[in-house]
Amino acid sequence: MHQVEIKTRGFAIIPDMVSEGSISVLLERLSGANLRRSRAGIRHALQHPGVMEIAQDPLLLSIAQGTLGSEAIPFRATLFDKSQLSNWLVVWHQDTALPLRQRLEAEGWGPWSVKDGLIYAHAPARALNQVLALRVHLDDSTAENGPLRVLPATHNLGVLSDDSIHDLAARLNPIDCLIAKRGILAMRPLIVHASSKSTSDMPRRVLHIEYASSRVLEDRFELATA
Repeated sequence: MHQVEIKTRGFAIIPDMVSEGSISVLLERLSGANLRRSRAGIRHALQHPGVMEIAQDPLLLSIAQGTLGSEAIPFRATLFDKSQLSNWLVVWHQDTALPLRQRLEAEGWGPWSVKDGLIYAHAPARALNQVLALRVHLDDSTAENGPLRVLPATHNLGVLSDDSIHDLAARLNPIDCLIAKRGILAMRPLIVHASSKSTSDMPRRVLHIEYASSRVLEDRFELATA
């Protein structure tokens, strides 16, 4: 059922997918790791063995493969850690930047940038359609602690301009993705999404893992591990 939702709506909520024990072990390992933290959490987290273990869990891989095909390769992970001490607002947007091994000039790719030593390019829709994100909820995501909000089916509209995104946000009714701890939100990168600031004392930690149908996109662009 969730594969149909991902295809038609651009997202699906899948409860009770990760064990309590796996979450506890992951959080313990991350707390003792020497990882660079930003205000929002930990970027380029896939380089941590504990995060890679979660990303390669057979249940998560089966979800990704159901959308992407026989191959589902994790290539990037981010731990978002929102709380009253580290709180932020995310405006409506699409996720269009991909980490790459090298810069190659081609139509639809760019602008380019370098973040923490990795090359990034904003990718065209034809490449982003080969990507699926799975957001593993390490805490309950409630209406008060800044949950992700989505505009359903906007992933079918391609890469949008800022003006188009603003117009869609004014016209469409958003859905708050309220997900209990251990649940997963599967989402396409081109779905328009946002999140508000938390107004709760409850933390909202989410491990955002991205998968691709191939390590090399369009036979040229090799994804970097981030």
